[in-house]
Amino acid sequence: MLRLKRFVLLFFILTAGFYFGQQWLTTSTAGKNLAGDAAPAAPTGVAASDGDYIDKVGVMWNAVRGAALYRIFRSTSNNPASATDVGTTAANYFFDTTAVVNQNYFFWVRAENGSGNSSLSNADQGVRAVGEFQSSIFSPLSPSPTPTENQVTAAKASLGKALFWDEQLSSTLTVSCGTCHRSGKGGSDPRTGVNDQRSTNPGYDSLFNTADDVFGSPGVPLNNLDGTYTPSNLFGFNEQVTGRKAPSYLNAGFAFNGLFWDGRASNMFRDPLTNQVLITEWGALESQVLGPPVSNAEMGHGNRNWTQVAQQIAAAKPLALASNIPPSLAAWIDGRTYPQLFEEAFGTPEVTPARIAMAIATHERTLFSDRAPLDRWASQIEQLTAQEDRGLQIFVASNCSSCHGGPLLSDQNFHNIGLRPQIEDIGREAVTGRVQDRARFKSPSLRNVELRGPYMHNGRFQTLEEVVEFYNRGGDFDAPNVDDIIQPLGLTTDQKADLVAFLKRPLTDPRVRDELPPFDRPQLYSESNHVPVITGTGRAGSGGIVPQAVAIEPPLLGNPSFTVAVAKGLGSAQAVLVIDANDPGVGSTIPASGSFVRVAVNLSGSGNGNGYGSASLPIPNNAALIGQTFYGRWYVTDAGAANGFAVTQAFRFTVFGTAPTEPNRAPADFDGDGKTDVSVFRPSNGYWYLNQSSNNAFRAEQFGTTGDKLAPGDYDGDGKADVAVFRPNTGYWYILQSTNGSFRATQFGQAGDIPAAADFDGDGKADIALYRPSNNYFYLLYSSDGSFHFQPWGTSGDQPVMGDYDADGKTDFAIFRPSGAVFYILRSTDGTVIGQQFGQNGDRPVAADFDGDRKADIGVYRPGAGGWYYLQSTDNSFHGIAWGTNGDIPATGDYDGDGKWDVAVFRPTSGTFYILQSTNNSLRAHQFGAQGDSPVPSAYVP
Repeated sequence: MLRLKRFVLLFFILTAGFYFGQQWLTTSTAGKNLAGDAAPAAPTGVAASDGDYIDKVGVMWNAVRGAALYRIFRSTSNNPASATDVGTTAANYFFDTTAVVNQNYFFWVRAENGSGNSSLSNADQGVRAVGEFQSSIFSPLSPSPTPTENQVTAAKASLGKALFWDEQLSSTLTVSCGTCHRSGKGGSDPRTGVNDQRSTNPGYDSLFNTADDVFGSPGVPLNNLDGTYTPSNLFGFNEQVTGRKAPSYLNAGFAFNGLFWDGRASNMFRDPLTNQVLITEWGALESQVLGPPVSNAEMGHGNRNWTQVAQQIAAAKPLALASNIPPSLAAWIDGRTYPQLFEEAFGTPEVTPARIAMAIATHERTLFSDRAPLDRWASQIEQLTAQEDRGLQIFVASNCSSCHGGPLLSDQNFHNIGLRPQIEDIGREAVTGRVQDRARFKSPSLRNVELRGPYMHNGRFQTLEEVVEFYNRGGDFDAPNVDDIIQPLGLTTDQKADLVAFLKRPLTDPRVRDELPPFDRPQLYSESNHVPVITGTGRAGSGGIVPQAVAIEPPLLGNPSFTVAVAKGLGSAQAVLVIDANDPGVGSTIPASGSFVRVAVNLSGSGNGNGYGSASLPIPNNAALIGQTFYGRWYVTDAGAANGFAVTQAFRFTVFGTAPTEPNRAPADFDGDGKTDVSVFRPSNGYWYLNQSSNNAFRAEQFGTTGDKLAPGDYDGDGKADVAVFRPNTGYWYILQSTNGSFRATQFGQAGDIPAAADFDGDGKADIALYRPSNNYFYLLYSSDGSFHFQPWGTSGDQPVMGDYDADGKTDFAIFRPSGAVFYILRSTDGTVIGQQFGQNGDRPVAADFDGDRKADIGVYRPGAGGWYYLQSTDNSFHGIAWGTNGDIPATGDYDGDGKWDVAVFRPTSGTFYILQSTNNSLRAHQFGAQGDSPVPSAYVP
């Protein structure tokens, strides 16, 4: 069995036959801690409240990357030398309760971590107002309670904000949490409209345009794990609509008896994978996060689970679909991956379901809207208008405050107000099982209520005036448990107008209305001009029905599943999807090709207009596609159509995204700094010896035994290569994951197989893969979904030389045939086969990006002559370099981190790496290892 004994040597250890020609004592760099984290930058965006509170001064600022703590200073003069330390917090807001009333102060904030402190921020002035609390019914709002197990930190809240607005949380990449919850709409969904077909759910009777229709939130089409669509009985291929109107997410942290209209999101938060209790109370925010991403109507595909959600987020570029990202959030993200953001927020980079929920909940917990005119009125800072004041009196006299009083303007209890017949939606009863809870729903907070129409859990009323009319008539439907307080009010026209006036401006926080920090947000993909557009005309088929094209998903560079569908075609017919740089048109024949894709699908369904199908297409990760516009149409074989086929309207889309700015990942980069680490494996004792380039630290891992084959790769997607081996005699892979040091064993393969671990599915993680010379097949397990794949490629004597030859982010199947000195490459972008004669028998093939264009170049190392020969993919130019001598082992890699792989060899006789650094064409000789060692960077060189 594999002996696992793991440790890191922080100082020089001398082993037999092992000599190091450099100093190995790790020294800390000024301004950095042992983990390499620098002291944080000074906070920006400092803003102190100007007379908004009578019991404190509020100070807010932008989160700082790497900050663990913030220290707040104040002074009565704009002189930091005279400033006094008034407190610390891990969040990015602070309330100074010791400020003297009506005294103007200057406030500064300093960011701190284990490496040191930032300089002070710029100052901002703030003052504590004069006043007294004058109302027990309308007391001002304070920050929401926080569960002990999930305290607020600025890093966690910033991560949560990114996740909240990231449409990549959904299966179709079209829906984020923020899609249905916008600050400017009072925390609800701006897409919801009364009698708007797109946001209409047919309700209890499943019939559209009847009295029980619900106006909710459009979610996702009914979709599957493989990206294809299945028609919904109610919505077809259109986005499904929720059965209730989206409640506000603002001030949701105050919930003490569950969230959602029926309170089903429990205050006790459990890990969705283990069911372990993680938060005992005040965890409703965390609990409510767990629902929508796995709902096949709101955000998920059928049978989606939280493991799949977490894996998708871990591989995603943060907010890749969004635009106009708030500068403060963009600065905190700073080009990092989600695992890196999770590492700052939680201490380690694991992206887990529970952590996703806790981060999003933390973001929501910071969104308390406590600066409404009503808060200032309740503190005697300002007065309401005469009409608003009359409305307030009516509000109290009419017992509205019984359910909508207190700081939150909600009692957070459940009531049946006689809105609709009980049978249509049983509400709270579904949670408690109690008949007396039938059709009871939670009282929403009235803060920012003027912004979030339509109103009620079914979105029935478009305006506040309609809401007041409903209560004035004493409800619409009686039931045994309708609250006694629901009685006709007998209000006059003027009184109703006064009441509405009170519900509007006084309850609205201007920062919420105007989406100002902390209520600012990015622009979503679904709001952008990146959404495909249906255009032109089609051709009708049998029954005079024109088939319908469906295209809503993002044409994002590198999107592995860009799904387009067709509906209303002839059932059981063949449909051909053609996407081209020009509109394929409505002609006399079906186009024979498409510059982007041409694919045939057999439609399901039967009869005229009942045929449907879909195709999930990858968009190559090729920067040349950015900005290119394509047109697509479906051609449905149909004898009842002119020329024998019906045609959909065209859909037009333009590929968008960011051209990759980072070079291909350096091989054997164990510390994630973008540079290949000088490293060897010693079969005699099963040790890996690594010289980490980021800090020149020596590291040793006992992992493997004689006979194991090296298989390093980034299996966990954290940007660091993992120590790994393949054991041929058992067919087991053993992987030491760098994210958390956990051990992983997978049986896959047999004796004689050659490990070929690489990222074949383009998810940013190495897939367990091998090449079997006995039958010339590649076998692999996709890390994205665990699925098994195989590809016959080659013939007897061929050698695997896989690499990303087309720069689409996916490794291509490739072999070198020594007998004819030919490379055969199967491009993953378009399935094209490339055959290139290069080299001679006896050469060792290498797949390396020597020119830094993110494409593997065809190359060979000639052992006898010590020569390197390669074709640069940028211009197909030939290059030859004499580097090495007989007996040397090719060990190419990007040792200097410039994005170009360096010519390099390992000389066993002296245990020395000889590297020709591409940055300045300089020689680097690095003595590291001993006779018999295997250089790790050459692990996949045949």
